[in-house]
Amino acid sequence: PPTINHFTDDPEIDPKLNFTFNKAQKRKVRAAISNTFGFGGHNASVIFKKYED
Repeated sequence: PPTINHFTDDPEIDPKLNFTFNKAQKRKVRAAISNTFGFGGHNASVIFKKYED
């Protein structure tokens, strides 16, 4: 998903980083992570990846 409300690049940031500003980019997603942070230290992370036979 894009980073919204960002219009000016910071010259201090490494240009090799690929930021997505104000519009979505079509990409092939091979893996994704979902983090959940709860009260009292109940934290969890799940990583999803397409099964390849």
